[in-house]
Amino acid sequence: MGSRFQGVEQGPPIEVFQLNKLFIEDTYQNKINLSVGAYRDENAKPWVLPIVRKMEKQMAADETLLHEYLPVLGLEQFSQASVSMLLGEDSPVIAAGRAFGVQTLSGTGGLRVGAEFLNKHLKYTTFYYSSPTWENHHLVFVNSGFTTPRTYRYWDEKSRGIDFDGLIEDLRNAPENSVILLHACAQNPTGVDPTQEQWEKIADVMENPTGVDPTQEQWEKIADVMEEKKLFPFFDSAYQGFASGDLDKDAWAVRYFVKRGFELVCAQSFAKNFGLYNERVGNLTFVVSDAALIPAMKSQLTWIVRGMYSNPPAHGARLVASVLTNKQLFDEWRDHIKTMSSRVIQMREALRAELIKLGTPGNWDHIVKQIGMFSYTGLTPRQVEHLIQEYHIYLLRSGRISVCGLNQNNVAYMAKAMHDAITKFPAEHNIFFDHFDRHRKKLFLQGIYFWSDKFVTIDMTWCRVRGFVCL
Repeated sequence: MGSRFQGVEQGPPIEVFQLNKLFIEDTYQNKINLSVGAYRDENAKPWVLPIVRKMEKQMAADETLLHEYLPVLGLEQFSQASVSMLLGEDSPVIAAGRAFGVQTLSGTGGLRVGAEFLNKHLKYTTFYYSSPTWENHHLVFVNSGFTTPRTYRYWDEKSRGIDFDGLIEDLRNAPENSVILLHACAQNPTGVDPTQEQWEKIADVMENPTGVDPTQEQWEKIADVMEEKKLFPFFDSAYQGFASGDLDKDAWAVRYFVKRGFELVCAQSFAKNFGLYNERVGNLTFVVSDAALIPAMKSQLTWIVRGMYSNPPAHGARLVASVLTNKQLFDEWRDHIKTMSSRVIQMREALRAELIKLGTPGNWDHIVKQIGMFSYTGLTPRQVEHLIQEYHIYLLRSGRISVCGLNQNNVAYMAKAMHDAITKFPAEHNIFFDHFDRHRKKLFLQGIYFWSDKFVTIDMTWCRVRGFVCL
């Protein structure tokens, strides 16, 4: 008798984890891992923040800390501190009782809980995410019940910046009640954020899709129907403090939307800014127009979490809450995030300087203009394959690199590899790869393609349909 599970097909690999696996298995001495979004120190080693070590020792010695279940919506002290960090201690909406948070399984868990809540209780079905975005956004929202995924333009390959006109046009064409997924800071994967003036324009469009400025009387009428007809902002805040070293600066966009009167949701992650990657520490912040609505919302969020993972883990949330609510500990932590963000900025400058010194074709100013953990280098898939195959440098096929993986010992090697790939395989010679990249989302990803024993994700269907022989 055959197995009941015989019909289960092999799922496609997750690119970033597959690359990390190949990096670990690679025995080459000078290999570099630029794929995983995790901080590394100057010696390419993971860095446990000193404040985290300090708090873990204290917590281990505290006999009053037990392993009892947390409430379904998590540790209240942690959520309150998280909301305050995001919106500001002096936030009027906090003072008015119109903001609350629930503990989640890092940022991904927050996205999932928030998306399921919006779909189930507000009946929202359409969501927009930037092109490109973090690959998990689409999967999370579709699995949460959203049936109409759409993209808004974001990256402009020519300028290697934001296609702001395209972004605004796409938002103006979005149907009412669409959920607009926005990166609070340090956009992943491009590292390019809107300016404050551009954020203001985005807010204008989301409030008023026609682009026509209303009179005061019209504003009053618009306010009456905003709940029914506006676009709904859903922020993903994965890098507060880590992006610029300034917690307030990195929260500017969220706070501006709150100031404008938007109701919104924001998924917060403490993986990057505390280095607690495997503790899954997150918070989902809600801002509402009426505090009286919060008890009912919490009751429904309780049932969503109950059916998903029942309740969250305590260790990381306790640690973060202790730091955020103690001024001395908070100041120590703030120094640590400045250390991380400063080193990333230095590596951006160093990579650009090395490329200029080598005379590498192109303008590399975008590397230092981008912000946060990642840089969208502009490398083509063919150039990326060359870096993996010939130089043992592991990065995503999109050309995104984690700048954290660079240091003074390997940045010159990285620049040399980029220079070699760019001169050997100019962008105009990458017709096959560019065509594949444009169509990859429409095709079924069937497996792994190998060149000279090195990994590249490829769509085998596309190759076969067009008669390519895959050796």
